[in-house]
Amino acid sequence: MADSSKTSKPISIAGVSIEDTFAEAFDMKATRLILTADDRRWCEESARAMCGFGTSVIACGLEIAVEQTLTPDQTPDGRPGVAILAFGMSGKDLEKQVPRRAGQCVLTCPTTALYGGIPGGRDIHPKRVPIGKSLRFFGDGNQISKQIQHLGADGKSRPVRYWRIPVMDGEFVCQHDVGRVDAIGGGNFIMVGQSMQSVTVASRAAIDAMRELPGIITPFPGGTTRSGSKVGSKYAALFASTNDAFCPVLREVTSSDLPAEANAAIEVVIDGMSFDEIAESMRSGITAACEAGASEGLLSVTAGNYGGKLGRHHFKLHELFDDQSTSSDSEAGQ
Repeated sequence: MADSSKTSKPISIAGVSIEDTFAEAFDMKATRLILTADDRRWCEESARAMCGFGTSVIACGLEIAVEQTLTPDQTPDGRPGVAILAFGMSGKDLEKQVPRRAGQCVLTCPTTALYGGIPGGRDIHPKRVPIGKSLRFFGDGNQISKQIQHLGADGKSRPVRYWRIPVMDGEFVCQHDVGRVDAIGGGNFIMVGQSMQSVTVASRAAIDAMRELPGIITPFPGGTTRSGSKVGSKYAALFASTNDAFCPVLREVTSSDLPAEANAAIEVVIDGMSFDEIAESMRSGITAACEAGASEGLLSVTAGNYGGKLGRHHFKLHELFDDQSTSSDSEAGQ
């Protein structure tokens, strides 16, 4: 759906048109986890399992993916690691889903450990997501806890509780809990092309450019989705259904947003810890998509919105590229 208040001049990158519209995003709750292991392979295997089936809160409970790969000097225990971001529609969703995934996908994987990635204790983040608080009972009374003082960014020393749970390769070490913060879900952009090849090249370039950017994840397979959705359905049981305006095969029977020469569209959906981090990732991803996809038949980049009725965070595509701040009623923050 286009922004009805179009006023800016046409913008294109490498000849690819950037539509004058906005991506509409909404409030979520989030946390960051640090997963480590003796070697990179164990770490990646555990992270892959923990982030599996984590594309959308519609059916997966959480939206969860690896944020960044961490070197040993970036982790609490000096081992290879990854930072994982998890997003839920409510704090209760995080409190329910994170321990389940940690118990089945991290506790079970040899040599792993799990730490909180949101700095600060209860005085800074009083709302917490349990890790060891829930998993410790697997130790059947043999688990041991210890508090260690950590110096925060504010110069204050705070105790952090860790659990040591006996397992068959030694001990599973995990933090007692981790803070949860306000965040944003549903930042997005849609690449429209002459062929599947054109949007494939563009989307992969976009995700490569966005990969490892701090504070964001793109939770769908390969960072993209072909099943963009609209709110509502003819079926009462569904609250979301296919975005028919971007389906090429429905061009003749619906109000289409696709130009005549378009035969494919792919969407990138972004969850982020702050408005600015999502905006920067969109800017990087869209630029890379246009530069890589222009010669392959990428026609335009647009975005999904609901006329401003769903979410209060609006990422105006043209403003991403004219050195202005995009528009949000308020910042999500850590």
